[in-house]
Amino acid sequence: MRNLLAHSGRSGRRVVSAFVATAFAQDDAEAAHQQWRRVADQLRPKVPKLAGFMDEAEHDVLAYMDFPLRHRAKLHSTNPLERLNGEIKQRTEVVGIFPNEDAIVRLVGAILLEQNDEWAVQRSRYMTLETMAPMSDDPAVSLPAMDP
Repeated sequence: MRNLLAHSGRSGRRVVSAFVATAFAQDDAEAAHQQWRRVADQLRPKVPKLAGFMDEAEHDVLAYMDFPLRHRAKLHSTNPLERLNGEIKQRTEVVGIFPNEDAIVRLVGAILLEQNDEWAVQRSRYMTLETMAPMSDDPAVSLPAMDP
């Protein structure tokens, strides 16, 4: 959305933001893609560069719509990823100079494992294994039994 608004110019940001939001409000992926194209076509006469950018970005921007409804609220934002990148940056700056590349891999790997564990136990904040299982195309993947 930030990149899109950067192409819209200062005076048109509110209008573009409102138009684009209509695509995100759709119930399924097909409807979202159709609305995205309608918005791009409406903007094309006045802002052709923005419409071209929308044409190029359509599949990337709306990729989250291919996931189940329960996951979309978690996927449409990059906030968790930005938070994770900030945590990696903070921890690596504390160390300062690493003796070798393996040391960097170990530290960042440990941070990623810690984050994975955190996401796995915080059911309300991120996707759970239970909600991810139906999306797997590998029948050998199964979830461990949970005690009540």
